[in-house]
Amino acid sequence: MRVYQGKDEIRQSLRESRQGLKVGFVPTMGALHEGHLSLVERCKTECDLCVVSIYVNPAQFGPSEDLGKYPRNLDKDLELLSKRGADLVFFPDDVQMYPPGYRTWIDVEGLSEKLCGASRPGHFRGVATVVLKLCNIVRPDSMYMGLKDFQQIVVLERMLKDLDCETRIVRCPIIREEDGLALSSRNAYLEPDERLRAISLSQALKMAREQVASGTRDSAALIEEASKTVSAAGGTIDYIKIVDADTLEDVAMVNENSRMLLAVFMGKTRLIDNCALGI
Repeated sequence: MRVYQGKDEIRQSLRESRQGLKVGFVPTMGALHEGHLSLVERCKTECDLCVVSIYVNPAQFGPSEDLGKYPRNLDKDLELLSKRGADLVFFPDDVQMYPPGYRTWIDVEGLSEKLCGASRPGHFRGVATVVLKLCNIVRPDSMYMGLKDFQQIVVLERMLKDLDCETRIVRCPIIREEDGLALSSRNAYLEPDERLRAISLSQALKMAREQVASGTRDSAALIEEASKTVSAAGGTIDYIKIVDADTLEDVAMVNENSRMLLAVFMGKTRLIDNCALGI
């Protein structure tokens, strides 16, 4: 496994290595868990070269968010990636990604301002910008991303299409704990009692799927029941929405392209989850 901090060095290495090979890419912020590693494994299965980035992107954190305490353990991450067979790892610093005088940002209008974008202004501008920069450096054929961050995938797919990028996103399943909690680096922030109560997110989603399967189509009724489940567990709701999976617009009645997305605070930790509600 080759490890690089400089973007010029990894560019040169990829020029020498790719030569007709299919390059897959897994962008991460480190603090790797089985969710990330499942992306690496799928990338390895489908591509000739697996490139992983580790970069805690300051541009996607708000002034009051957890940039300073976001979990970081580069040595452990590199060990995990080596065991899973990653071929190249890129871990730039802020100067590499945003050198002095940096002024260019990517806004994906109409998709970035709602849901997580409403409570985290500027978040998706930071995500879109750093992912485009990483794609320009790595030039992957495929980029592997987990469906837990569903809005992020929709935003980035639109960006890649609109800007005529050749990289395509491969949507990968949400990886969960045995009790249903979606894996997230931020789960490490949860106190033991908060961790127990956090399963209410996946329970609310499961209940919504069951209600749809039983014939319920009214989004307001489904959201009300999900809200009761999460609130009863002590969660503070940021949002619970049922949206069209392509446009992220609210839908009044569930159809074959509907998805429930939620963001909930357990204590001070903000968790997100989602599921398809397709009929």
